[in-house]
Amino acid sequence: MTAGQPRTDSPGSDPTAGRTEEEEPLPSLTEQMAEQLGGWRGMVESSIPVIVFVVVNIITELRPALIASMAVAVLIAVVRLVQRRPVRHAVNGLVGIGIGAMIAWRTGDERNFYLPGILYGIVYGLVLLGSAVIRQPLVGWIWSIIAAGGRSEWRQDPRLVRTFTRLTVLWGVVWLAKVGVQAGLYLAEMETALGIARLLLGYPPYALLLVITIWAVRRVNRVPTVPAPLGG
Repeated sequence: MTAGQPRTDSPGSDPTAGRTEEEEPLPSLTEQMAEQLGGWRGMVESSIPVIVFVVVNIITELRPALIASMAVAVLIAVVRLVQRRPVRHAVNGLVGIGIGAMIAWRTGDERNFYLPGILYGIVYGLVLLGSAVIRQPLVGWIWSIIAAGGRSEWRQDPRLVRTFTRLTVLWGVVWLAKVGVQAGLYLAEMETALGIARLLLGYPPYALLLVITIWAVRRVNRVPTVPAPLGG
C-alpha cells in the first residue's frame, strides 16, 4: 500500500482495529472545566447563598442569615428549573446549604453552618491520599468517568498510572490544606473569617487543580510510548 492510500480492511477483520484517540477527541479544556464547575453562572450561583449568609449574619444575627441563605438557594434552583437548565449544581448547593443551616439552627452556633463542608473536605482529602497509596488513584477513575467516556485504558499505561497517582496526592494535599485553614478558623470561633475563607478556598483551588490535571494528562497522551527493543 502506498503512502497516502486509504487502508482497506480485509474481510473478517475487526472494524474497530486501527482506531485512534483522534477519532474520538476528548472535550476541550474549556468544555471540561465548564462541565465540572457548572460554568461561570454555576460558580456564581453556588457562591451566592454563602455570601448572603455571611453578609446577613454580620448585619443581623444567625436566624435571619439562615433564612435568607436558604431562600436564595431555593430561588436559584427554581429559576434553573423554570429555564430548563441543568439543576445538578444548584441542587448540590441547596443540599449543602440546607444541612449546614439545619445544624446551625438546632445548635444556635453560626459556625456550624460551615461544619458539613469541613467534615466533607477532611474525608475527601483522606480518601484521595488513601487511593494513591493503594495504587488506585481516585483522580484517574474520575477522569475515566467525566473525560474518557467511562474507558479506563490508563490502567494499562504506567506513565498515566504514575501521573494520576501524583495528581491524586496533589488533590489530597491541597484539599486537606484548605480544610485545615477552615478548621482552624472554626476552632478559633472566627465566624466572619470562616465565611470569607469558605468563598476564597472554594472554587479557585478547585479550578486550578482541574487545569493542572487536564494539562498533565494531555501532556502525557501527546508523548508517544517508545516500544521496547526486540531481543535479537
